[in-house]
Amino acid sequence: MLLAERLDLVRGRRVGLVTHAAAVTPDLALGAERLRAAGVQLAALFGPEHGITGAAAEGASVAHGRDSAGVPVYSLYGATREPTDEMLAGLDLLLFDMQDVGARYYTYLSTLLSVLRAAARARLPLVVLDRPNPITGAAVEGPLVTPGYESFVGAAPLPVRHGLTLGEAAGWLDATFGLGADLTVVAMRGWRRSMWFDETGRLWVPTSPAMAHLTAAALYPGTCLLEGTNLSVGRGTALPFEICGAPWLDGEALAARLNARGLPGVRFRPLRFVPLGSRFAGQECGGVQIHVLSRASLRPVALGLELVAAVRAQHPEAFGWEAEHFDRLIGGPAVREAIEGGVPADEIAAQWSAEEAAFDSARRQHLLYPA
Repeated sequence: MLLAERLDLVRGRRVGLVTHAAAVTPDLALGAERLRAAGVQLAALFGPEHGITGAAAEGASVAHGRDSAGVPVYSLYGATREPTDEMLAGLDLLLFDMQDVGARYYTYLSTLLSVLRAAARARLPLVVLDRPNPITGAAVEGPLVTPGYESFVGAAPLPVRHGLTLGEAAGWLDATFGLGADLTVVAMRGWRRSMWFDETGRLWVPTSPAMAHLTAAALYPGTCLLEGTNLSVGRGTALPFEICGAPWLDGEALAARLNARGLPGVRFRPLRFVPLGSRFAGQECGGVQIHVLSRASLRPVALGLELVAAVRAQHPEAFGWEAEHFDRLIGGPAVREAIEGGVPADEIAAQWSAEEAAFDSARRQHLLYPA
């Protein structure tokens, strides 16, 4: 849309582009390449977690550098997570173009907030090029971040599955934090809130090393919570976020236990796997694979709680929390404490309904696309 109709926004300006390897055009060319070919002067590039190339591992600090054209590439996941005044010096405009996955703790949302703050502080115009929420913009699920538990995986008071595009999120974040940014969103044409990414006619490009395809993105709002425990979520295998397990876990018993719960939209299959990296690298693990039968009825955040509660009940001595990280992910200690207190996972999830409804109502004025 920018190239076809809104080049006036960037023509004749020194542009700082916040982007990554998944920000491609329909023919899979990098957006940065197409902008340069259109005569846009890219004076600086900024990369999020995983770097501008998408190659860095999760959580790994990324250094500054230069691209093949000699343009400075500033990391927003290293020494700083917000553009500094020195990085912004000489720029006329910031352009933000990244593909998100629709979950609060996927850090591109936090990078967007950091860029909004920097743009407002420097009084630089910010143009956000919108892209689809790949797991639809129709569903809202999960608790909000409890005040005092904000972090880079929970920088704003949204549900885990927020149902916003990054363009919509930019407007919501600017209003919620009272930033007063000079914000323009270049909206998509033809996207509807009910669309999954594979219904857009576009090809999936991994948004990070472990987000290989859409099924992983659909399950991620729930299975990522297991990274706040001592379970593997399949990093170092071909199926990250679709499998989970540990060397001490009885996958057959866990699959039977979870299938007996009759959880909507999924079926569990026992399996054994050996991660080549990350947690339990080189060790054979028992676990389960989550097969999505109906993504329309899938409630991934509730599913994540069911997994945690089931493993804890089945292996009470072996199971362990990484409590600080789990609390950061889910937005506070209440969920973990409820699980420890024996509250059933479905009852915990039911307690989110008021927060979900309130957020769903509050976000409506920032929605750019029809239901």
